[in-house]
Amino acid sequence: MADVLALIAAFLFAVAATLQQKGALNLPKISLADPKSLVRLVGQTWWLFGTLALLAGYVFQAAALDRGRLSIIQPLLVTTVIFALPLGYFLTSQHVGRREVIGAIVIVIGLGLYAYFGDPAGGNDSAPNNEWAIAIGIVVAVSVILLILGRGGSLSVTAAAYGTVAGMLFGVSAALTPSTLDYLHESVGTMLSHWECYVLAVAGVLGFVLQQVSLGTGRLAPSVATVSVANPVVSILIGVLLLNETLSRPTWHIVVAVIGLGLALAGAVVISLAHEAAKDEAPAADAADAVATA
Repeated sequence: MADVLALIAAFLFAVAATLQQKGALNLPKISLADPKSLVRLVGQTWWLFGTLALLAGYVFQAAALDRGRLSIIQPLLVTTVIFALPLGYFLTSQHVGRREVIGAIVIVIGLGLYAYFGDPAGGNDSAPNNEWAIAIGIVVAVSVILLILGRGGSLSVTAAAYGTVAGMLFGVSAALTPSTLDYLHESVGTMLSHWECYVLAVAGVLGFVLQQVSLGTGRLAPSVATVSVANPVVSILIGVLLLNETLSRPTWHIVVAVIGLGLALAGAVVISLAHEAAKDEAPAADAADAVATA
C-alpha cells in the first residue's frame, strides 16, 4: 500500500509540475529578486490547478511515509519524470523522443532492482537533535552554493540549480514527516511543541517557491529531473545515516540495489539531456528553414 501511495504521489507531482509550468509560460521571468513575479502566478488558472495537484501529492506522500520506510518511498518519486513525459507532450508541447523513452525504461528497471534487492527496513522515525542540526546545516550550505551558481547561468542551468535545491529541501521535509506524524497522532499540541513540524513547513514552503522559479524558466525536463533526483538522494542519505534504515543484509543484494538506484537516477538525467538537445536543435532548424526560404 505504501508503494502504491508513493506512485500516486509521483503522478500528482508530475501533473502539478506540468500545469504550473503551463501557467507560468506566458508570464515575465520569475525570480526571487522580484517577489511580484511570484504573486502573479496566483492569477493563473492553470498554475492554481497545478498547486491543488501538488497539495494532493503531499497528502499521498505523507500517507506513504506513514506506512513505509523513507529509503524506499522517496526513490519511487523518481517516477515523476516518467509521468511528466506524456503530460508535458500533451499540455505544454514538450518533445518526447527515443532517448526520453529509453530513459523512462531505464528508470523503471533501476527502481525495480532497487526495490526488490534493497528492501529497506528497520530504522527510526527521528534522530538526535545534534545530528539533525549537522545534516540541515550541510543542506543549507550546499543550497546556498547552488543558488549562487544558478543565478548567472543559462535557463537550463538555472532550472537545474533551483530544481536541485528544491529537491534537497523536499528530501529534508520528507525525512521529518514520519516524526511529525507520530506527534500528530498523539495530539496537535504535541506536534506544535516540537521543532520538526516547523522545519518541515519551512523546508516545504522554500522548496515550493524555488521549484516555481525553476519551472518558470520553461525548462520542464531539467526542473523535474533535478527535483526527482535530489529528493531521493537526500532522503536515502538521511534515512541510512541518521534514521538507521538498512538495506538487505547480503552484500551482493546491496550492490545490485545501489546499481539499480544509479540506473534510475541516470535515466532521469538522460531524459533531461534529451529534452535540452531537442530545444537546442529546434532553433537551429528554424534558422535553417529561414535561410532556405530567403
